[in-house]
Parts: sequence; structure tokens; C-alpha cells
Amino acid sequence: MKKLYSALLSLLIGTATLTAQEVEQNVEERLENFFNEYTTNTVDIGTCKLDSFHIDFRKKKLSVYVNERFAYQPFRQENVDAIYRHLGQILPGPVNYFGITLFAGGRSIDELIPNLYRRGKKDKERLFNNLENKGAPWVTCVSRPYEITRGLEGRHIALWQSHGQYYINNHDKWGWQRPRLFCTSEDQFTQSFLLPYLIPMLENAGANVFTPRERDTQKQEVIVDNDGTLSGKGSLYLDVKSRKARWEQTGLPGFAQRKRVYQDGENPFLTGTARFAKTEKKKDKAFAEWVPDIPETGEYAVYVSYQTLPNSVSDAKYLVFHAGGVTEFKVNQRIGGGTWVYLGTFTFDKGRNDYSMVILSNESKEKGVVCADAVRFGGGMGNIARGGKTSGLPRYLEGARYSAQWAGMPYSVYGGYEGKNDMNDDINVRSRTVNYLAGKSVFNPAEDGLGVPFEMSMALHSDAGFSKEDAIIGSLGIYTTDFNDGRLNAGTDRYASRDLSDILLTQLQQDIRATFNIDWTRRSMWDRNYSETRLPAVPSTIVELLSHQNFADMRLGHDPNFKFTVGRALYKAILRYICNQHGKDYTVQPLPVSHFALRFGKKNTLELSWEGEDDPLEPTAKPREYIVYTRIGHGGFDNGVRVSSPSHTVKIEPGIVYSFKVTAINRGGESFPSEILAAYKAKHEQGRVLIVNGFDRISGPAVIDTPQAAGFDLAQDPGVPYLYDISLCGSQQNFNRKAAGRQLGDSGNEYEGMKIVGNTFDYPFIHGKAIQATGKYSFVSCSDEALESGTISPEDYPIMDYILGLEKTDNSSNPSRNIYYKTFSFPMQRVLTAYCLSGGNLLVSGAYVGSDMSTSQGDREFTWNLLKYGYGNSLQTTGNDIRVQGLGRTFSIPRLPNEQAYPVTAPDCILPVPPAFPVMTYSTGNVSAATAYQGKDYRTFVMGFPFESIEEEADRNAIMASILQFLGERKK
Repeated sequence: MKKLYSALLSLLIGTATLTAQEVEQNVEERLENFFNEYTTNTVDIGTCKLDSFHIDFRKKKLSVYVNERFAYQPFRQENVDAIYRHLGQILPGPVNYFGITLFAGGRSIDELIPNLYRRGKKDKERLFNNLENKGAPWVTCVSRPYEITRGLEGRHIALWQSHGQYYINNHDKWGWQRPRLFCTSEDQFTQSFLLPYLIPMLENAGANVFTPRERDTQKQEVIVDNDGTLSGKGSLYLDVKSRKARWEQTGLPGFAQRKRVYQDGENPFLTGTARFAKTEKKKDKAFAEWVPDIPETGEYAVYVSYQTLPNSVSDAKYLVFHAGGVTEFKVNQRIGGGTWVYLGTFTFDKGRNDYSMVILSNESKEKGVVCADAVRFGGGMGNIARGGKTSGLPRYLEGARYSAQWAGMPYSVYGGYEGKNDMNDDINVRSRTVNYLAGKSVFNPAEDGLGVPFEMSMALHSDAGFSKEDAIIGSLGIYTTDFNDGRLNAGTDRYASRDLSDILLTQLQQDIRATFNIDWTRRSMWDRNYSETRLPAVPSTIVELLSHQNFADMRLGHDPNFKFTVGRALYKAILRYICNQHGKDYTVQPLPVSHFALRFGKKNTLELSWEGEDDPLEPTAKPREYIVYTRIGHGGFDNGVRVSSPSHTVKIEPGIVYSFKVTAINRGGESFPSEILAAYKAKHEQGRVLIVNGFDRISGPAVIDTPQAAGFDLAQDPGVPYLYDISLCGSQQNFNRKAAGRQLGDSGNEYEGMKIVGNTFDYPFIHGKAIQATGKYSFVSCSDEALESGTISPEDYPIMDYILGLEKTDNSSNPSRNIYYKTFSFPMQRVLTAYCLSGGNLLVSGAYVGSDMSTSQGDREFTWNLLKYGYGNSLQTTGNDIRVQGLGRTFSIPRLPNEQAYPVTAPDCILPVPPAFPVMTYSTGNVSAATAYQGKDYRTFVMGFPFESIEEEADRNAIMASILQFLGERKK
């Protein structure tokens, strides 16, 4: 009997084993099919493969391991649930009822959901938990007239942009790390996102932002130091003692500029001295003063330096005297000693002036000392020699290796390859600089350093890759988990970097798709061993924004509207990430205001009005209050005044031109500024002029897009940058689509190192100064949307000056943009028609007033019947300038990109419609450049080029005087 039972038991076991084997084989086949066929509409991750699986029949569990590609996608609770639900549906019984866990990239897919997007339990190992900087921020702007409570106040963020020019050791020359393609190189291109957009947005949210590459585009540099200086020979340093405190030399080395050019390994922060004084609680006691001899009027970044001493205070008081007034900062000198510390960027007048200086006071709430070393004004030119020569470029275009040396970093930070491989050094120095600055802080406690509490880093790059079908290549994220036992230097799980990467890519894709109605591609998230994500002590990621080698990507990438959207998306992602890391609520800073307008009020007052803008993508980004900034004459803007409603009244003094800009604020920070409007009350007023700013356009270069050719034609139209452009290297030379991925996009280098002027949104001031010079007219100004909406009544002004600059309908540079810049919109045509027919007199100037109005019969009839001109053609000429004659003068306007004024590449030739008559001609071809109409009821003066593009102020004044005399004559 026992033998029979044994035989039956063996038979049952064998049957069960066979069944389990069959189940496993079935499971394997179905899992392989599932992963081989798996796709997602959110990201292109390629083909996935099953690595292995394990079935625990006793515990009823199935563990599935898939290759790394599956982890390239973003995981949310919704798609995680969908994946498990689908697996349960396709797997055979009884496994479909087992608990299933799917692993990709070393973690279960549930664990790959970023904390920000989790509905339930957070992964505390990836949060900062108790990691909080208890000290004062590195730098605080005391003069900021508002408080940020739900932004990035007190946070420290490190960012950098691609590579920069470097010394190529094996070729003994300086060069870029990436090729010149589509009028730019990656080394320049990514700076045009960080410097004008992302960094200001983060700083407007209250963050301290550091970039290892020079951030100031000013080519001039003046250093004022207690040890003397080689720059700005008229500069002055002095320190003044008080009754209780005197300045003494520290026992540590400080900064001194001993030479104009530095060799590898030479540290300027070890060759000088520094001064210190004991603190006092009362004001106006001992102080140190740095007075620069500024070589030319302009904007200069201000950097201070000091030594961190055992009893340094955290509230060192700095005052920056600049053309707009005085701005106060508190600097935490307990951290960040022995390097350049950025305060802000300000306007300084040429020369040595008693209103241009930096002062350090010994006033403090703390008992200790303040330290004074050198102060630097401006970014300057590269001054590090490699192979016996410098780069010859502004410092902001060089790699971080050379900025780090100039900033006093130890040689181990930037010279790990001992001068033999600058490219590898440059790749590593970005992370190592941040680590050194953050050493001994709560986020990098074990490493030696300067104690600055940086809590994340992000590198913005563009990538290679192309599509012959003009498909978008899109964005890629990179992070590193397999290093330092999976931990960051403060013990945080390195998957915090994956969270950061995921949040950035998600926000980019959402905002680009929503704003431009284009299917922006999200490529992958790579867990790879890259220096820029492996070395940082804090959560870090690389964002490969787009492909600089792909025409479809660059068609968007060159457009300033796209750059703003990208900058805002990255800022919002960083805001959400950091606030979530600390368990804090957040508010997104508002969008810029619109409908800005100035009016004369009672007596000597101006009434300012505007409208706040809601953000359809961000419900929290509502404006709560506003800041009004004022500029007097040619000075700089002041620190602003906070107002609670979208209007403000200002007292003015007759005889002075006032300029204003407005920002919106909320608890998350401050918006970008409005356009700049100007006003002037003449002491002996004989008439009033309304200046209307209709020049809103920003755009990329002219697009070439045919079956045979693709690219960007700078000769046809170099585009209109937002404020300025530092991304252009030169004109595209190869447009052949058949050479995609090879020579297509090859470009020259004639614009490298040039800060090309774009739309400064400050042209009412230029027009207004010319009006002021007549001595007869007062003026106010408004935006075109304020005029179109009826906010401003033009009938109150006998003369209107309508600024159109480079305004034109521009679909080609980015057909998905949904922003158009028509010279005379239909609402504007109605307003101007009513204005003229009621007796108003109109000055219009712009480069495309004819061509932009020539595409429809209705537009042509408007210019023919009301303004009395028609479109002839666009002027085609060569040379740097375009010569114009008329009104008794011969003058020039710039034709090519330059650093003084935006270029007018091909202005319109406009023809008078009788009884109008020509009043100006272009020297090339002697064709009509401006027309005038003297009617019974109204008069017009129309220029086929922008008035503000006239290069000499004397010419602008004389021409405006003649125009106003014509428009202001009393009708008989």
C-alpha cells in the first residue's frame, strides 16, 4: 500500500511540475510579446525586451524584469495601473491573479513615479526631509519692494549651458566643442535660453542662481581693489574708519590683478590682500568704497569678493550706486569667501562718477566682522592664455574651465587633467565648481568648500540627430543613479535626480504643445554615467532640449517666443520640484502685463494704467499687485514702487523725460517687465503728441523651406531678438536638403562674440527725446493694444506718432507660434480711420508698412485711401548702412546686425498716392522712402523705415522737428 501511495504522489508531483513549466512557458511568450510590441504616445523609448521573470506559486507573486528602455518613459499612477491591468488580462491563469511587480532600471515601476505626481505615500529617501539651510541666503536684495513667500526664496540653484569655447590641446588652437549649424553652435545657442529667460525667471522667484560660465555679456571689465588694478585706471578704492572700528589687513591672501593675461594654474585670489573691520549696529559708521572708472555707458554685472573669517557676519551691507539710484544687498559672508559673488546688473554712466560706486558698511545686527576685497564691474574678455594665446572672445563665450580659474577655484577643481585636456576639464569643472562652492553646506557636508547650500543643478544642452522628413527630434533627459552607492552627498537617494529629470521633461512637453499646438517629442530619460550628472553632490540632470542638427527643431529653437516658453517651463518645473522636495506650497509668478498706457493727469501728474494677464496654463499665476519702475532722462531704472491696483499716479517735473515699465507680482515672484513707455511735459507747451508703440515683434531669422532647400537666411531677415541675441555665429552657407546630417546648415563665424541688438521695447523714449528737442511739444505714450481697446482716446492729441519698427505678419519663422504682428490690424485700421477723419495728424514709421499691407485688397485700400501711399518694393542693397536723403539732410540706418541698434535689412520703398508727395529717397536707386499728405481734414507723414533706426541723434532731432512742423501747421 505504501508503494502505491508513493507512486500516486510521484505522479501528482510530476503532473504539477509539468503544469508549472507550461504556465511559465506561456507567461514568457506573452510577456515577450507584450514588451516587444509596447509603445507609448508620450515618449519614444524604442523597442523593449523582457529580461527575466520569476513566479512564486506558493506566495502567488510574479516578478517581471524588463530591459532599461522601459524605464525611459515617465510613470504616473494612471499608466502604472494600466500596465498592470493589461498584464493581468493577457497572462494565463492562475498567474493573472497573482500579485505582479514590474521592474525596470533597477526599481519597480511604482517607485519610478516622481514624488510630485504621487497620490499616496511619498518616497522619503528621495525627499530632502530635514535638509534645510538654517543660515541666511548667500545674497539678498533688500531693496526689492515685495516679499516672496511661495516661490524659491532662500534657495540656491546651479545651472549651466553647454560647453563654451575651449583650448583644443592636440590642435593648439581655440575652438567650439560643437559645429556651426543653422547660424549657431550649441556652445552659443543654449546660452540664449538661460541668460535672457531662465535665470531671470528663477531670480524673480527669489532664488540665488549660480552658473559656472560667465553670465554677463558686457565685454568691458573694471576691477577696483585695495591692491590696485590694471583696469579702469581712474578707479578708486578707499576705506574710512569710525570711532570704534578701523579697517585692518586680514592674515589671509586675497584678490589682486597682477597681470592682464593669466597662465594655467595661476590664481588671482592668492596674490593680494583683503581688509576687515568690526561691525557696529549704528548706521553710517566705517565703510569701504569702490568707485569704478567705467569705459562706456552700459549695463554691468556687479560682483563683490571677500574672505570668510571665523567671525564673519551673515548680513554684510552692500550699497550699489548706479544710474537708477541705490540698491541695497545683504551678503552672507560666512559662506562663499574667496570668489566672485554676483549682486546684480545695473546701468552705469561712462567715467568716474560720485553716483557710481559700491559701498560696504560695517553696520550689522550681528557682532563680528565684515571683509572687503575686490569688486568687479562687467563680464570682460577672456584673459586665460592657453598655448600662448587667449580665445579673443568675451568671457561669457568661453568654457567654465577659464571662468573657474578667474573666480579663484582651486586647480583641482578645473585642472584635473593638468593642462593636457581642456575639453575633459571643462566637462568636469561645472560639477566640481558647484561641489566646491557647496562643500560644508547641509547638501554637501563631507566635502571641503565654501558652504553655499546649492540643492540642485541642471545642464541645458542641445543634441545631434536629424530627420529627413522634418520631424521634431525633441527633448531628452539624463541622470545617474549608479554612483556613490546610489546616494547623493547628503544621503538622499539618487533617484531624486530622475524625479527632477522627469518633471523638467514633462513641463517642457506640456507647455510647448499647449502654446504652439505642435506635437513636441519627448524622447527618453537615460540613466547614464555622464560627468554632469554623476559628479554633482546634489540632484542633477542634463536636459538635451532639441537637436541643433535638425531643421524642424531649429525652426522653433531660433524663435524668442519659443525660448520664453522653454524658459518658463523649466522655471516652473524647478519651482515644483524644489517646493515638493521641502513639502512647501508654491505659486507661479505672473505673466507680463498688457494694455500699458500713460495719460496726463491734473497739474503736473501722469496717470499710468495697465491690465494684468491670467495664464491659461497656470491657475496660480494670477497677479496680486504690481511694481512700477521709473527712469529719469537717460538714467537707469529705480528699485520700483509697489502698487495694489492696475493704475498709478506719478508727479512729474516739466522739462524732464520720464520712462516707466511695470511688472506683476504675487507670492511666487515677479513677472517679466512690460514695454517701456515715456512721457514729457514741456515747460512752454504748444501742442501734445501721442506716441503709440506698435513694435511688439520678436522672431527668429527668415526661414528657407522648399523641397530642395532648408535653413535660415540672415541676409533676408536676421530676425528680431528679445532685447539682444548672443546665439548667432554667422550666416548659413549650405541649404541643400540632400546633405541633411552632413553639410546642411553649415554656417560662418562673422557674428561670434557680437551681442546683436533686438527689440528693446524702449522706442517711445527715442522718439520722445526727438520731440523734446523741438521745445514745443509735450508727449505721452501707450501700447497699441491700449489704443485698439479704447483705453486711450486719440482725439485728445492733435498729432499721433505710430511706431512700427520691424513689425510685420511673420508666419514663416514659426508657423505654429499663434502670435502675429500685423502692422495695421483691423482694430487699428478702424481707430486710425476715425482719428484722421476727425482731424488728427499721423506720423507712421516702420520697415514693412508697405509690404505687410500688400497681400489683401482691404489692406491696400486702407493705405491708398487713408494714409495715401502704396507699396513699391523692398529695398535690396549691400553694405553696412543704408543712406537716406530728405528734409535737407542725408543720414544712415543700419542694415546688418550690430551692437548699437537693430538692423533694417530690407526697408520698404513706398509710393505716394496723389495728392501725396515723396519727401525722402533711398540713395540706392533714388526710390521713394517716405511720403507726406496734406489734406483738408488731416495730414500724414509715412516713412518706409523706422524713425528710431536713424543713427545720429542730431539727424533724428532735425527730422522730427520738420515732421512736427508739417503735421502741426494750422489748417486753412
